[in-house]
Amino acid sequence: MTHEDEVVRAVEKILPSVVSITISKHVDFVNRMLPLDGIAADLPKDADGNIRLGGGSGFIISNDGLVLTNKHVIMDPDAQYAIFDQSGARSDVQILARDPIHDIAILKMTPPANFATASLGKSQNLRLGQTVIAIGNALGEFQSSVSTGVVSGLSRLITAVSDMSGHHERLRGLIQTDAAINPGNSGGPLINLHGEVIGINAAVIFGAQNIGFAIPIEKAARDLGDIQKYGRIRRPFLGVRYLLANTALQKQFGLPVNYGAFVVREMIPGDHAIIPGSPADIAGVKEGDIILACNGKSINEKTSLEDMLENTNPGDTLTFSVLRGTEKLTIPIELKERAQVKPESLGK
Repeated sequence: MTHEDEVVRAVEKILPSVVSITISKHVDFVNRMLPLDGIAADLPKDADGNIRLGGGSGFIISNDGLVLTNKHVIMDPDAQYAIFDQSGARSDVQILARDPIHDIAILKMTPPANFATASLGKSQNLRLGQTVIAIGNALGEFQSSVSTGVVSGLSRLITAVSDMSGHHERLRGLIQTDAAINPGNSGGPLINLHGEVIGINAAVIFGAQNIGFAIPIEKAARDLGDIQKYGRIRRPFLGVRYLLANTALQKQFGLPVNYGAFVVREMIPGDHAIIPGSPADIAGVKEGDIILACNGKSINEKTSLEDMLENTNPGDTLTFSVLRGTEKLTIPIELKERAQVKPESLGK
């Protein structure tokens, strides 16, 4: 079998599971957003007469219609969402969960007449140069667009805009690829030559060429397991705001070390360095502390506190090495579950 045949076969396998997600708002709402009165009347509308503002992608992962996509695709609380399958049939969207840490969301749709569930592969053994295929609703307009490329980087860390308000979040452990990932591809599958999903297309770097990123599928598989077992995504919560210490931060704040998590509040009125009632608060962590290590592993710019919590669960007890002034403390903390947003229906 030629390389071309392998690509075609992989695309044919995954395509029946790929869906498009549309984002729309009521005409009156859009008119209030735009600088010119009445301009919304000339914008494209969906079947309900709402203004279509964009789109994303997703893929079906279960026979009862569970869909994986990006959290940022369905973050706007004022928007309405709908899913379209390969035949163009529409289904309303129920948002089951948004991952509070990763750019992942799990949706529920009415399964279409003819569909397939995506096969989830593994990303741990990816190699640089390995062929990958990205599929999605490019630019929110070109459904089922296919692009090919290679894995061009592993375990990447980027800062990405996470919602319509311009908030940012740090995404870790990403797969970098030169397969074209355009706006609208977000939430679609990144697959290998076996047609298995190894990542969720998540971000592009504007101003660069052929640099896109996908979230490793294992992160979504963990979320899926939580949904199926608990009905929600369970993430451990520590309750501190911090800056990762480095040489520059050490000089700026006069810190005794150039590594660790420096516990400090953001410069926002009413903000807290330690969330009241959180596990860190209960354990006695204080603003100005430097968390040096977790379970004996040092915290630094390459391995953050979030990284340390990645493979933990609510109820786990971790031991933190903390520097308070010149005193080094050992503080055990039992993690609790991060509060979840209740499922909601955002269909028509």
